[in-house]
Amino acid sequence: MTDTPASFRFSRLLTVVATDIDDLNHVNNVQYVQYVQDTAVAHWQAAVLASEREQYMWVVLEHRVRYHKPAFLGEELRCTTWVGTVRGAQSQRFVRIERAADGVLLCEAETQWVLLEPATQRPKRVTPELEQRLREVV
Repeated sequence: MTDTPASFRFSRLLTVVATDIDDLNHVNNVQYVQYVQDTAVAHWQAAVLASEREQYMWVVLEHRVRYHKPAFLGEELRCTTWVGTVRGAQSQRFVRIERAADGVLLCEAETQWVLLEPATQRPKRVTPELEQRLREVV
């Protein structure tokens, strides 16, 4: 997965709860995808004012997820995201999920998002101003 400068990154912490755990007693793979999506949403909410968010609607086109190590109940995880290539209505986003205590990489993902016009649900070009907001440190 591609890397970009640290200044373009947004991080959040979360703690693994019982409902995240599967029959193998570690975080379920599908839950990692939820962490990826929730991290993107948290970044979006931090980068764009609530009054502006209603002008936009993001949908996932594709997730590529690589699982490295398991996470367990009660562990604190650091989810870090940043925007990669923005082209037309599409935006590439990366997420790394690490164990907060020791920085061990547990999961990484690359997601393609498409920006839509809420009223028509048709693709809407990402403006340079919006792209800049997504790349600012928040």
